[in-house]
Amino acid sequence: MVNKNKYYKRSKITEAKFRQIIRYFALDFTASDTAQLTGISVRSTNTIFLKARRRIALALTADSPLAGAVEVDESYFGPHRVRGKRGRGAGSKTIVFGILKRQGKVYTEIVPNCSKATLQAVIRGKVDPGTVIHSDGWRGYDGLVDIGFDKHFRVNHGNNEFARGEHHINGIESFWNYAKRRLAKFNGVPAKTFELHLKETEFRFNHRHGNLYLELLKLLRNNPL
Repeated sequence: MVNKNKYYKRSKITEAKFRQIIRYFALDFTASDTAQLTGISVRSTNTIFLKARRRIALALTADSPLAGAVEVDESYFGPHRVRGKRGRGAGSKTIVFGILKRQGKVYTEIVPNCSKATLQAVIRGKVDPGTVIHSDGWRGYDGLVDIGFDKHFRVNHGNNEFARGEHHINGIESFWNYAKRRLAKFNGVPAKTFELHLKETEFRFNHRHGNLYLELLKLLRNNPL
């Protein structure tokens, strides 16, 4: 019998069962719970979840640059900060840089450091010229005007300034809170799959106002596993 599962090639899992698995994935069930509910082995379910995350990551890299008004910020994921170590990225944390279009999508990228060269490179690649950029006072954002982003506004968190009219980064900070709460339920994400989990979180946030299940089916129909 020919397998007609258009979402998962060369698989013995029926399309109906696969849709069920993706529905539980959309609901953010764990692979173990999904396996128990569907009767598919944990190993097979984990494989599907991993492949789906890879498709999501690939799709996000193809998104258009952000424009309009954006907020930029960095955040740190991993174990609690080691006593005695200070500064951005102190300890063994993974540094993630984020760009949020206000009332729209977010883009995240793991970066090696928070230097001006590193952050400017990401901004130039993912933000349209003419975009209004909001940031905090970190020196890594110095010089954006010099490279063509002349609409750059800051708030100085060091002086307890967190908002000045429309100038703030509350949106991207809310995303960081959401991402950390979601990833915490995994009780530690392995380093080798952290980026995939991060991108999945980004995808979920970007489709927060839509039907995530249908978005996933559309993605996998166009790019089968």
